[in-house]
Amino acid sequence: MDAAYSILVVSFLLAVTFACGVVIAVTHVFNRRFIAPVHDVVANLTAFACAMAASLMLEHVVPALFSAIAIVCWLVLARRTALSHAGNSSKS
Repeated sequence: MDAAYSILVVSFLLAVTFACGVVIAVTHVFNRRFIAPVHDVVANLTAFACAMAASLMLEHVVPALFSAIAIVCWLVLARRTALSHAGNSSKS
């Protein structure tokens, strides 16, 4: 297997992996009742930020783009989680 083919396969596999993450994140965003646990938000933001950085270092633009989209979704979910926690603490 030559190096160019291996790079293409790795890029494809990364793109599929991160596209699945985007689908999951987008479905959570559209489900207005979904409040992500704080640890879930932190873990996913960390994972997708690292994935985006690694993809950019490997010059794999499509996987990096999918990771960036997932990061935006998780930031929306982080805001929703923060607002939910703020609302719950004001009721106490």
